[in-house]
Amino acid sequence: MTRRKQLGKCPVCGESLDVTRLSCPNCETIIEGRFETCRFCQLPLEQREFVETFIKCRGNIKEVERELGISYPTVRNRLDNVIQALGYPVEAVEDEEAITSRRRQILEALDRGEISPDDALKALKRQK
Repeated sequence: MTRRKQLGKCPVCGESLDVTRLSCPNCETIIEGRFETCRFCQLPLEQREFVETFIKCRGNIKEVERELGISYPTVRNRLDNVIQALGYPVEAVEDEEAITSRRRQILEALDRGEISPDDALKALKRQK
């Protein structure tokens, strides 16, 4: 018997589906009722596959990049989409490149003598 992937959303209206019947393929026991599906099961297939890859890579974004052949910003975007789909807020996280650029500007200002070492240290600490 071919097993299909469980649907998480109704194909007609888009609402969450309830599981109403469970069966054991070994002993053929059947249980009927209204069962909640897990939140991950309600994600679209593409997001479930992303989560599976993310877990397989132990949350290492560089590994996820390599595995899926996508860029760091794309991995972050997909992760943020999954977090939102699970009902959690996504805080704006500043891009690493922007932080690195600002740190470089602080060090260059220090090198030119425009700011003191103490001011540079304080500014760098605020970048964390």
